Amino acid sequence: MCGRFVQVIDIELFIKRFGVREPVQITLRDNYNISAGDMAYVITNDNPGELQEFRFGLTPHWAKKQMYLINARSEGDNNPDDDPSYSGTMGIINKPSFRTPIRSKRCLVIANGYFEGPRKERLNKPYFISKKNLELFTFAGIWDTWIDNETSEVVNSFSIITTVSNPLTLQIGHHRSPVILDRNDEARWINDNLPLEEALGLLKPYKGNEFNAVAVSVRIKDPKNKGRDLIIPVETGNSLEFDSVIKKDLRLEGMGRNKRK
Repeated sequence: MCGRFVQVIDIELFIKRFGVREPVQITLRDNYNISAGDMAYVITNDNPGELQEFRFGLTPHWAKKQMYLINARSEGDNNPDDDPSYSGTMGIINKPSFRTPIRSKRCLVIANGYFEGPRKERLNKPYFISKKNLELFTFAGIWDTWIDNETSEVVNSFSIITTVSNPLTLQIGHHRSPVILDRNDEARWINDNLPLEEALGLLKPYKGNEFNAVAVSVRIKDPKNKGRDLIIPVETGNSLEFDSVIKKDLRLEGMGRNKRK
């Protein structure tokens, strides 16, 4: 599963990276421990030119009370043994909470890294997984809108889709991994015209070797802890640096829509 991730708020970088418009109001701050119930920026299929603040932990539109479904298994009830070589049916299309979102409510979840631990110890032995210099990447997400019948509150929320272990999570002993999208597939994932079978074809473990894992403090277990110190490797005490060069050198490359001039 992927229950904790990092989002460093850099609006200028988001605009350049994804071709979105600048938000009218910026309310989110850097969060090095996004947990169930926290807000995070996503880019949705129905509004690809905007950064939107959605709640982590999906509540289906039909739910009687608020839920926090942080992850959606791509295989659904198939592959109960989490076989890393599984290539069968993507059962997510049949799960009541996810069968509508996977077809028509897909989103990009912006991230700079995520936390995972061995299957047995979990976050009692956490690792921080990221690219060099906390370079941005995206998870494949799904979203939904739920309305509280008692208060009329409108809640937009999302789940991160998971799949079998990728080479790195397998190495640290974890049985699952989040679906990380290749940059070239980001626009496809949130394209309303993408056939379902092609969307399902993107739900695969990330094979790239750009990611590294470092052991970090068990303080990550407490969702109240949100600071940058959470990504300091426990062996050296040296923090990873967010490279400002990335922000300066990126060309203005959006996803084919709503590019700024």
